[in-house]
Amino acid sequence: MKVHRFEHINLSCKSLDASQFFYQTLFPDWRVRAQGLGPGGSRWVHFGNDQVYLALNDDPTGERHQNPYEGIGINHIGFVIEDGEALKELLAAKEIEYYTMSAPETRHRIYVSDPDGNEIEFVEYQSDYPLR
Repeated sequence: MKVHRFEHINLSCKSLDASQFFYQTLFPDWRVRAQGLGPGGSRWVHFGNDQVYLALNDDPTGERHQNPYEGIGINHIGFVIEDGEALKELLAAKEIEYYTMSAPETRHRIYVSDPDGNEIEFVEYQSDYPLR
């Protein structure tokens, strides 16, 4: 079996509208690829580009069961970006809190949390890093 690419992440959201607005701010070139109603009438949306998307599911009464770095589970989702300085400017302009870390192979490692506490990492690699 050969894997072609990573396609999507499925996230349940307290408010699908708030999450979609948040991700639209971070990914202004993304669009709604598909949307509809699930079992019981809950709303869902596939939000992304031609290569990757987030499957967002509305679950207003749901509770969070795992926090990043606390036990077993997903700690963050990582995206490669071209311009970390531009992202930091956008985050500051939109008053979205973030923190940074460093690593030898990166120019920027920027972390934000979505409205439901899911952590997102944005990485800008050094231009000479072969796996960028």
